Amino acid sequence: MSGLLDLWNGERVVVFLFVSRILFSVPSALGYEGVALILLAGAGLVVEIFVENSSAVLDQFKTRSGASSGILIATVTLPSLMLSRLIQVSRAVSDHEIGPEWFSYFSLQFWAACSCCFAVVSFFYFIVQYCCNSTSCLHLPRPRASICSLFCMVYVLLCYLSSAKKSSSDWYVIMNLAWLFCYGLATVILMKHIVRTFPSSASIGEALLVSSGIILYFGDLCANVLSKMNLISQSQIYNSLEHGSVNEVSTIVQGVLACLLIFPIFYKLVIQMLKSTNFDTAEVQVVHRWMHRRIGSSIVFYASLLITLTMVAPALIYFVEDFHMHPVLWVLGFLFKEPLRRVSLCLYWVFVVCVSVFRFYDISKNSRTERILLRKYYHLVAVLIFVPAVIFEPDFLDLAFGAALAAFLILEMMRVWKIWPFGHMLHQFMNAFTDHRDSEILIVSHFSLLLGCAIPKWMCSGFNDRPLAPFAGILSLGIGDTMASMVGHKYGVLRWSKTGRKTIEGTAAGITSVLASCSILVPVLAASGGYIYSKHWASLVAAVTLTGLMEAYTAQLDNAFIPLLFYTLLCL
Repeated sequence: MSGLLDLWNGERVVVFLFVSRILFSVPSALGYEGVALILLAGAGLVVEIFVENSSAVLDQFKTRSGASSGILIATVTLPSLMLSRLIQVSRAVSDHEIGPEWFSYFSLQFWAACSCCFAVVSFFYFIVQYCCNSTSCLHLPRPRASICSLFCMVYVLLCYLSSAKKSSSDWYVIMNLAWLFCYGLATVILMKHIVRTFPSSASIGEALLVSSGIILYFGDLCANVLSKMNLISQSQIYNSLEHGSVNEVSTIVQGVLACLLIFPIFYKLVIQMLKSTNFDTAEVQVVHRWMHRRIGSSIVFYASLLITLTMVAPALIYFVEDFHMHPVLWVLGFLFKEPLRRVSLCLYWVFVVCVSVFRFYDISKNSRTERILLRKYYHLVAVLIFVPAVIFEPDFLDLAFGAALAAFLILEMMRVWKIWPFGHMLHQFMNAFTDHRDSEILIVSHFSLLLGCAIPKWMCSGFNDRPLAPFAGILSLGIGDTMASMVGHKYGVLRWSKTGRKTIEGTAAGITSVLASCSILVPVLAASGGYIYSKHWASLVAAVTLTGLMEAYTAQLDNAFIPLLFYTLLCL
């Protein structure tokens, strides 16, 4: 009995409550999806227990020190988010608020997310089976291939039944299963690449979350491209991807970010081509010496980046969406469509960011303020920046989030590759705000904060009947996480665990502050948009409490997981 209790730590208990809350809201029409989530949670729990008790497995992957594997929470995060969104959409479809193509789209996204996570879980199960022996798995039975085979067969059966329910065409079902298999395979390959390329930068769960999110992002883009090329028009599965939520803003953001994510491959290829030239002329020898210097590779970087942003990305955007002008001109027209509000908002953002960056950097150099508190100041800045935009300019904020993320990607590449003349300065500046979760190779804190605020807002684009859902990241990170850290750091006495640093006082302060913020925000939203939220307060309290407990117990990067979990619960 005691051994069984040891397997259920605080994080796993909160994940169990989180999944139970979602399953409680699943309608009968989504029965297959509910069973799939249960299957994923069970498989994730089993694999996490085996991995964390197998030193041979952990030694193969250089994960972030001090963090648990995080396989369970990562396995259920994106599938739960898509299922919650699917439940939300199913309500609107039944009330004839939106068309059935929305349901088809998010159904496909749910099964794609499940396939990504299930493939990685199966991959680690086979690794455990191969590596586990009497010395590395002392307290656990030896994993059996029959168990994984059973899980796989049940999952494939659920995918088949769900696809067959939507269409009686065998071709539809076959294409659906093949597409989902590609998602899973690509996720495993990308996750292995991330862990090996950026050692000690992420836990297994964090790498799973990032890789599955990127594959879902690129999968959606690839489906749009293939559909535009009429290569997949024979299957109805992809028709759902061309629904009304795909607009100009999302197309521009998706095209630019996709090109920046594959830009390192293009840049490295150009560098290798220039360095591997075998001509003996004096001019080429000069090129070789020039390329081996930092300024030479920096010039190649800027030229490659210019080509990517001015030629490759616009070409992709033109192809996916029928633009009648250059995307840059469209963005300028979109900005000056409401010049007073949008230009004023941009000036406000620039002012707040500049004042905050210079002030906090000066404090970090000339003050004894602890780094954890300095980082939380940026969370408060996120509240000041994003809350007015979510209320008054939500469409423009979608574009601004994409521009900010693109800028972060470019700056991080310049820092990692030490691009002249800004790389060294960026490295010095960013190191002033890093903590134990940032490695020497990759700094992820600013990415996780921005994406934690942006993803809930992006997910609400097109249709949303839960007014607080776009604020999920801002409330959980900007308010809840900040207050929990500050109060817990200064006044916390009672700790949740003997080895952890999170305190009960901090968690209580975080939950209370989010609820207080919601009580202020709801009347403002009701006055501006006519929302009525009175009957959902019990659900809101449950969502805030579960999110606060997860922040207290998880050893994962909370900026990445907490906003997604909170958004998932708010959609219910």
